[in-house]
Amino acid sequence: MTEAIKVNVSEKMQKSLDSFKSDLAKVRTGRAHTGLLDHIVIDYYGSMVPINQVAGVNLGDAKTINVQPYEKSMVGKIEKAIRDSDLGLNPATSGDLIRVPMPTLTEERRKDLIKVVRTEAESAKVAVRNIRRDANDSLKKLIKEKEISEDDERRSQDEVQKITDKFIAEIDKLLQLKESELLAI
Repeated sequence: MTEAIKVNVSEKMQKSLDSFKSDLAKVRTGRAHTGLLDHIVIDYYGSMVPINQVAGVNLGDAKTINVQPYEKSMVGKIEKAIRDSDLGLNPATSGDLIRVPMPTLTEERRKDLIKVVRTEAESAKVAVRNIRRDANDSLKKLIKEKEISEDDERRSQDEVQKITDKFIAEIDKLLQLKESELLAI
């Protein structure tokens, strides 16, 4: 019974870690990469869809992302969505191709991005801690139902804490890597 709880905890914490990794990938450094635009959604005939479903997104060069809409009527909407996003990008349209140049990061912008990354890391840690709390509640419920002993519950709580510590350390490591990446010129 407690094994199932521990496996469940590990799986959920891994999902939180994966989500944090994808959030970090969206925070840009000086280089262009197509994953930067993945979270931007476009109003496509009444439904909100990711940009990569209404346009081809690829790299023009190390500092430019090219967005090629599948429909010419979508150029304006895509350009507006990119401009209105929280990325601070200024797309330029030529015909039906949208070029998104990556501006060089100023020191102030780097510090702002580090704050964003730290906030994301804290959110990931909170998610991991919430999973730990839920697991501990499940263990307490098993004691009340007399399915496990108090010793088993204590042992399982210690193991859940070790799993939690491992994932928190991984989040901290990823945060340090991203911060050093942002500070590198």
